[in-house]
Amino acid sequence: MTLDNILEEIKKSQTIAILTHENPDGDAIGSSLAMYIALTQMGKNVDLIIPEVPRIYNFLPQADKIIKEGKSEAYDLAIALDCATIKLLNGFSNYFESAKAKITIDHHSTNTMFGDINFVNPDAPACAQILLSVIEYFGLKIDKEIGTCILTGMITDTGGFQYQSTIPETFEFASELLKRGVNVSDVYKRVMNTKTRSNFELRKRAMNRMEFLEDGKIAITYITKQDEEDVNAESGDYEGIVEEGRAIEGVEVSIFIRETAKGLKASLRSNSYVNVSDVCLMYGGGGHFHAAGCTIAQSLEQVKEKIVNQVKMYL
Repeated sequence: MTLDNILEEIKKSQTIAILTHENPDGDAIGSSLAMYIALTQMGKNVDLIIPEVPRIYNFLPQADKIIKEGKSEAYDLAIALDCATIKLLNGFSNYFESAKAKITIDHHSTNTMFGDINFVNPDAPACAQILLSVIEYFGLKIDKEIGTCILTGMITDTGGFQYQSTIPETFEFASELLKRGVNVSDVYKRVMNTKTRSNFELRKRAMNRMEFLEDGKIAITYITKQDEEDVNAESGDYEGIVEEGRAIEGVEVSIFIRETAKGLKASLRSNSYVNVSDVCLMYGGGGHFHAAGCTIAQSLEQVKEKIVNQVKMYL
């Protein structure tokens, strides 16, 4: 059984690296911290490597233990969480590739099974929800610290329990975490209803630029590096902007584009019938049916045209 194999690898490893995808969201960070706390409770020497963490997640237990770079020597074990492909490992795939053993735990249907052991459940709405069962299988108690991290992942990747990916077990797990002392309302407020001033300013700019195409079925907007500099934006201050378009009546697909060092990152969200993961796969990206992304190293106008034309094929 896969979980037996995972537990066996953990038990025989002393140095362990935890990695997650670039531009980490609440599920990536919450899952990583939950696994970090669990492994340290097992007496392991663990490095949790995430180069940039949006400051809204600084409230999470053990967040101060996150480091930007790992050891130069090879780890006994590397665990990739909430990451569909090795190329998305924050540019730190070398820690994963050089490790003596490699494990992936994920919920993306596009996962390429790049570990020696792969535990992937695409029916789970969040990687954190998978970890709840995994950590309990290790024989550990889901305490308030681990539970807070897990709940953060579940809330963010279900959009506050509103996405269609939410399943009955999600509410059952949230109820159980509440019983164990996790402050559900506080976590919800912090990750869903709290915005930085920079995020607010970026949202204003993006909303002023929003265009509606195909009889209002497509909403598209963008921000530039200059925008981010103007408002002193930090990592994660662009989060949630893509949801503004999806929330508008009649919109099926919302597209949000921003500049990154690798090119233009397009984030897509759909409301009903368009599989945006299929759209993004055409450009080397991926994700879920209703939420996906890709990066294209071309001009803004070229990227807008490519993405819009591809989305049109699914309308």
